[in-house]
Amino acid sequence: MLQEILALPVEDKIFYAVLVFSWTVYIWEAYLACRQREIYRSTTHVPTELGKIMDSETFEKSRLYQLDKSNFGFWSGLYSEAEGTLILLLGGIPFLWKVSGILTARFGFGPEYEISQSLVFLMLATLFSALTGLPWSLYNTFVIEEKHGFNQQTLGFFLKDALKKFAVTQCILLPVTSLLLYIIKIGGDYFFIYAWLFTLIVSLILVTIYADYIAPLFDKFTPLPDGELKSEIESMAKSICFPLTKVYVVEGSKRSSHSNAYFYGFFKNKRIVLFDTLLEDYSPLNKPGEKEPGTGEENEAAGNESKSKPKNKKQGCSNPEMNSFLCFFLFAVLIGRRELFMAFGFHDTQPTLIGLMIIFQFIFSPYNELLSFCLTVLSRRFEFQADAFARSMGRSSELYSALIKLNKDNLGFPVADWLFSMWHYSHPPLLERVSAGLYWPSDIDAYFSLLPFLLFPFLFLSV
Repeated sequence: MLQEILALPVEDKIFYAVLVFSWTVYIWEAYLACRQREIYRSTTHVPTELGKIMDSETFEKSRLYQLDKSNFGFWSGLYSEAEGTLILLLGGIPFLWKVSGILTARFGFGPEYEISQSLVFLMLATLFSALTGLPWSLYNTFVIEEKHGFNQQTLGFFLKDALKKFAVTQCILLPVTSLLLYIIKIGGDYFFIYAWLFTLIVSLILVTIYADYIAPLFDKFTPLPDGELKSEIESMAKSICFPLTKVYVVEGSKRSSHSNAYFYGFFKNKRIVLFDTLLEDYSPLNKPGEKEPGTGEENEAAGNESKSKPKNKKQGCSNPEMNSFLCFFLFAVLIGRRELFMAFGFHDTQPTLIGLMIIFQFIFSPYNELLSFCLTVLSRRFEFQADAFARSMGRSSELYSALIKLNKDNLGFPVADWLFSMWHYSHPPLLERVSAGLYWPSDIDAYFSLLPFLLFPFLFLSV
């Protein structure tokens, strides 16, 4: 058997190695998920460490929610792995490339117009991915999220949003890809340097304009009104020399009642975005029957697209440049290897886009898995450092309150299998953060004093 494997052509060895590694990773992650599901099934009582801060009803709700998500993840993951395997075994990639060539030929573009054919291929591939992923997304949104009280979308809003996302993605992806392919074509021996610089510049531009020009195409962004909260945020940012310039509130409640926040920007121009569901006094989910600010026409349109679900409880709280350079350098080394293209069914042509796909998606997959794990470990380290920084600033009470409220509002399960947590969780679960030795005050009246200080964890990549 071993001799037969060794006797295989190089392209066959590459192909089967890719398949074996892909299924190895899937089986490993399925094993981790199985360990975590057992935690969800067996941990039916609030841990002693959390007995004073989490009630049994919330604990049970979070347990059932996470168990449903885990079961859904198993089936969607199995489908995704099986679909990817069938695409490779049945020659789906060269077939789609051939179809792209036929379509471009109808418009008078022959094989010499490789970039045009690449763009058609890319559009068809993303369309296929969107269509095959749509049923899973629908089930996740309108069954799981709906069942546990998080979904705020109607089917019409969901579909319109999906079409808009696809269109915006094409408007960004196609021009950027065409320029990248052109740079690789004309870049000579050092094309990888130019390609790296191009992707770096594009990444910086997208990060800079995302919240101002792209995100508002999907959600409404408004400046945080003047008041106690804004003053406290600005005061805290100033006290730690955080160059804050603007604070926005995004209308996330029309999609989901999950809460979140993030900051973005470079150098001395940092901006903070808060989801309205994060703010107890700002979220429309806490004001049943109250119309959102705006004109009557705007309110009517919003009412037709997103659901109004009165809640019984109030919700909310009172870049890797060297890696991309290394990848492009290795791409330059490997792109000339004809056996890589032959392994995936390209015997007569070596399209640059296909080379990018093969090398970055398949050949680099072991490296990508290792890098992902290392970044997760690093992120966890930052989380615990942020907790320690909170203690050093005398903000333990506020961070304590924030973690509790965010965990409850989002039905986060506080207990995790250690191996699953280490591999997947860039943000450690609540019980791990408690066990890490962060000082928690015994007087949980601080639970209700969060609002002025809720942003602290996000300023330091926390929560």
